[in-house]
Amino acid sequence: MKKQNKIKTWAFFMRLGNRCGCHQRPDRSFFIGKWQFPICGRCTGILLGQIIAVILYSLKIRVPTLLGFLFLIIMFIDWFIQYKKIKESTNIRRLITGTLAGIAQISIILNFILWIINLIN
Repeated sequence: MKKQNKIKTWAFFMRLGNRCGCHQRPDRSFFIGKWQFPICGRCTGILLGQIIAVILYSLKIRVPTLLGFLFLIIMFIDWFIQYKKIKESTNIRRLITGTLAGIAQISIILNFILWIINLIN
């Protein structure tokens, strides 16, 4: 692929990441070589966690709702500690807590949908 096409492709994904609401701060993003990921470490984790949760559900593995809320609390604590300037989070920690939160989001939504379906039937 020509360099100009690579730049256009990268710019497209950067715009897409921005439209999804990610701040895209370079100091909180991963890089492959000189190419910044289109979403930050935490958003990368959330997306990864959402994909993992869909795979888990397709394998009939259910994450309990309470565990999902615990995962969300873990990410909140990481964010809050950083927000209060107690300790700066790292990209790896953002990725891990984001992954847990992504799993939680999909799990809570799917558990709620299944609960509604069972309620109707």
